[in-house]
Amino acid sequence: MTTTTLTASTHGATHAPRPIRAATTETPLVRWLLIGVALAFLTFFLFVPLALVFVEAFKKGVDVYLAAIVDDDALAAVRLTLLAAVIAVPLNLVFGVAAAWCIAKFEFRGKNVLLTLIDLPFSVSPVISGLIYVLVFGLQGWFGEWLRDHDLKVIFAVPGIVLATVFVTFPFVARELIPLMQAQGSEQEEAARVLGANGWQIFSRVTLPNIKWALLYGVILCNARAMGEFGAVSVVSGHIRGYTNTMPLHIEILYNEYQFAAAFAVASLLAGLALVTLVLKYIVEQRVKAQKKDPQASFGRHPPGGLR
Repeated sequence: MTTTTLTASTHGATHAPRPIRAATTETPLVRWLLIGVALAFLTFFLFVPLALVFVEAFKKGVDVYLAAIVDDDALAAVRLTLLAAVIAVPLNLVFGVAAAWCIAKFEFRGKNVLLTLIDLPFSVSPVISGLIYVLVFGLQGWFGEWLRDHDLKVIFAVPGIVLATVFVTFPFVARELIPLMQAQGSEQEEAARVLGANGWQIFSRVTLPNIKWALLYGVILCNARAMGEFGAVSVVSGHIRGYTNTMPLHIEILYNEYQFAAAFAVASLLAGLALVTLVLKYIVEQRVKAQKKDPQASFGRHPPGGLR
């Protein structure tokens, strides 16, 4: 009787479930402390400076603000900034799609080298990248004499600004597409090929719909960096007011000349662009996350219409 009872007690003790404590369980005090530190950091280093830009921009009234915005030099800076972005973003879009397709869909020698080169602008200072273009295309550079003899100007002109902008922004689209396309694999493209689709049909009806949100996300980031770039553009522009000054360079000149209201007025345009970009980035980011969780969600398990 005693033995049976002892055995049953031992058996019950052996199989009794033990409570498992979650690894991320903290006390309410710790959670609120962490949240408070994060909010304080964002307030002092993001929200307050951003609000001060608009406060200083309108400090002397709407008339002064509008006068700074419609100034000829400011308008020229806006046009040049938009021109550089309009040229650089489509070029990086084409490069990003081509590089992502090549890296995600094929195996070849030098693949890791190509990935490293794509990340190069992230590791090189923008000032150094601008200096490289000066050493190559400047008057004392490798092609300086040839450009001078043919009356072509790259440095201290629009082509140099565009080249510098393209360099600092070309990883964004590719880096958004490569992980997604690697996760999706090439099964759908192979199925479309078996069904008789040509290369353009495969890209337009299979690949592009699968990557559209990641592509748009990369374009948004690329455009934001292109319009806000300072270091590389500053080196190659020459700071010629009304001709080679982009918006960030124009803001620097106004601030150095103690025209604070005008400087903050132009800066508010870039800040407004940043806010719009942030909203678009958030919207697209949610779609990208959903797509990365289910890479096949665009078409399910069936080939797209027209290829069946």
